[in-house]
Amino acid sequence: MPPYAVVLSVLGLVGAVVAGIYAVSFLVAPPGVTCAGPFLSGGRPVEHALSRFHVRWYAVSMIFLAFDMEMVFMYPWALVVASVGAKAVVEMFVFLALLMVGVLYAWREGALRWA
Repeated sequence: MPPYAVVLSVLGLVGAVVAGIYAVSFLVAPPGVTCAGPFLSGGRPVEHALSRFHVRWYAVSMIFLAFDMEMVFMYPWALVVASVGAKAVVEMFVFLALLMVGVLYAWREGALRWA
């Protein structure tokens, strides 16, 4: 079988599965207006989607991103720490210290207080 036939058959299979899922959802869905119903959690929205959020949510999300970046950099570091040696350990502790300075600053400024 030529290589392009394999790719075309896989794309055809994917298209058939997607079309089948849409067909089943249209058959199973209740009649009426579907876009006016609840979306993800099943509850009716209580506020407008474009409403403003308190700045505290943005600060918490930035702190989360700091910890997320820490994890992104720690996985590759864990793979090479044995081969690099003490230099890698020192560099990681410097990196963690810089992140901790940011977290301590946010804590001191009250970004982690909810009241």
